[in-house]
Amino acid sequence: MFWVWVVPGSSRTEVAGLHGDALRVRLSSPPERGRANTQLVGVLAQLLGTRVELVGGTRSRRKRVCVSGMSAAAVWATLAQNVT
Repeated sequence: MFWVWVVPGSSRTEVAGLHGDALRVRLSSPPERGRANTQLVGVLAQLLGTRVELVGGTRSRRKRVCVSGMSAAAVWATLAQNVT
């Protein structure tokens, strides 16, 4: 599990580095009716190629994400390759 800091309503969707101890992700979806949460899970699942679940922070910019089937080191290595 790891923390994600979400910036919804951005002009583009991208992994944008770190925000404190959290991965910073910009999302084009607005923070309405769970759209940004759905996009976040989809983007991370596509990048990592595995199941991703939002386990905390559904109504906050700071979210807790659980990744199945990968070690923490593999998750961070994959995400680091996709930082813009």
